[in-house]
Amino acid sequence: MEKLSPEQYISEIKRMKAEKNAIILAHYYQTGDIQDIADFVGDSLALSQKAAANDADIILFAGVKFMAETAKILSPSKIVLLPDMMAGCSLADSCTPEEFKEFKKNHPGRTVITYVNSTAEIKAMSDITCTSSNAVEIVNSLPQDEKILFAPDRNLGNYILNKTGKDIVVWNGTCHVHEEFSLEAILKLKKENRDSKIIVHPECELPVRMVADFIGSTAALLQFTKSDSCKTFIIATEAGIIHQMIKLNPDKSFIPAPPRDSTCGCSECSFMKLITMEKIYSCLKKCSPEINMDNELMDKARIPIVRMLDISEKLNL
Repeated sequence: MEKLSPEQYISEIKRMKAEKNAIILAHYYQTGDIQDIADFVGDSLALSQKAAANDADIILFAGVKFMAETAKILSPSKIVLLPDMMAGCSLADSCTPEEFKEFKKNHPGRTVITYVNSTAEIKAMSDITCTSSNAVEIVNSLPQDEKILFAPDRNLGNYILNKTGKDIVVWNGTCHVHEEFSLEAILKLKKENRDSKIIVHPECELPVRMVADFIGSTAALLQFTKSDSCKTFIIATEAGIIHQMIKLNPDKSFIPAPPRDSTCGCSECSFMKLITMEKIYSCLKKCSPEINMDNELMDKARIPIVRMLDISEKLNL
């Protein structure tokens, strides 16, 4: 791969974006340099909305594969690029179409709500999708007696169940990052930083959620650090979000919660970190790798995503 200086990569990426009418969407879990070169940085819901409403000819997704698939489903006429096709998701991969079909068969008569962190095939088997930003509101928008099947994240599913009191059957899937936070290490950090607040993503395990001062989606955690008067936060989600937290709050301190059996001091998504500036440059230059899916699959998967976006718009989410 052609090697340039960091400044040259940035300059060339900006030039190619303008030349090709391309837009870069980056998730909060990307590295800081990639977040800074992106046209838009956000969580899954915001990125889904941005993918559905832009006039770019090319969408380059600095994220993982299910996110790029969602962009393609919502914008089938656009070229959607993913710099590394190996950028998958342990949570999405934990729910295969064959197993999910059997799971649905074993729990008939339920409204199927799937987390956006799922493959296109799983979305195509769903009634509504959701994100961590809108999951509770999506479920609460349904009648109180409606029976629900939720997949694939068990921690988010149980969080929704506890918040709504609905009849929910939950698929047994997890995110390798949020599942691995060490409660013992978090409590030790809290003891060392008594005036800090622990803020936690709902994909975390129940014991970690129980010690949290605030639980919310990535975007909600970011907003909380801005609106709350606390000066020090212990962050139990993927460490990439801290880049935005520092930019919004240069006078505050952010401590990444460490995973179990690790001394690295933070928890990172290895799949997200497969995306690099060099790969973005190469991807834009070659217009490859490109996300392509069968039209019938996209049509089926689009229905639950559009339902989610419609409900979110009605609820002003």
